Amino acid sequence: MQTPVFRFAPSPNGHLHLGHAFSAMLNFRAAKALDGRFLVRIEDIDKARCSPQLEADMLEDLEWLGLSWETPVFRQSEHFETYASALRSLEKRGLIYRAYLTRGEIKRFVATYEASGEKWPRDPDGAPLYPGDDAVLSPEEENARKDSDAAYALRLNMGLALQEVGSNLSWWEGPSEWFDGAETADSWYQGQRVLAEPADWGDVILARKDVPTSYHLSVVLDDARQDVSDVLRGRDLYHATSVHRLLQSLLRLPEPRYRHHRLVLGEDGRKLSKSRSDASLRELDAEGVSSEDLFRGLALSK
Repeated sequence: MQTPVFRFAPSPNGHLHLGHAFSAMLNFRAAKALDGRFLVRIEDIDKARCSPQLEADMLEDLEWLGLSWETPVFRQSEHFETYASALRSLEKRGLIYRAYLTRGEIKRFVATYEASGEKWPRDPDGAPLYPGDDAVLSPEEENARKDSDAAYALRLNMGLALQEVGSNLSWWEGPSEWFDGAETADSWYQGQRVLAEPADWGDVILARKDVPTSYHLSVVLDDARQDVSDVLRGRDLYHATSVHRLLQSLLRLPEPRYRHHRLVLGEDGRKLSKSRSDASLRELDAEGVSSEDLFRGLALSK
């Protein structure tokens, strides 16, 4: 059996919070329990928000938690050609297209549609499915945007993609209750197949004119490149696994095992977020909270 490989892959666009700490510690703990490997991946595609200083702070925070990982760390910004090659492969097969509608145009189209009392379909995250340029733009406007090299998103043609791979996609999902203090190597490999439903996401974005990849595309390519065997991540990404399994099938990538852990919520009941300025690990450290306190507070023993 392959040596288990786990990874923790945050973006250095802000400081780590308790939710990050929980996920990193679970992955580190699982790797240790299974005599596996633990990797850190730097998801720094967004060069406008990511910075070397935030990356250094992030690694320092992980050390403060008592974690260690293999070096050198994997940085997405050093692998743009990998993402470009995958996009070229999909483009040659006619599976991606340029989509020119802006977020504002999509929002206005959906609002007008729903004003009649009908509901426009939405993906599992609540975002409206892409209506297609021809639902909003005239042929003349579409051509004008193409000729002017306007901003665009590269979207996966979901219908054609499903025709190519079929409708029997699934993934292996392990129970999240494994981390109960009595976990064993044998029990880790107990799970069940879950039917993937990528059509629920519509024509997902795989890249943009000024952004070389999306999370969906990069995560499956990076996991394959790093030989990740076990993806242990938050429950908020459970439904996205359907898209990831589709891309893995289209790009002929290996399928890892999946397990989605509970989320760490704030006092308002919402998932912790950098954008909402939830308390960072660095702030907790400055307030005198120790890493041992965090482990106890998150119901984990160090």
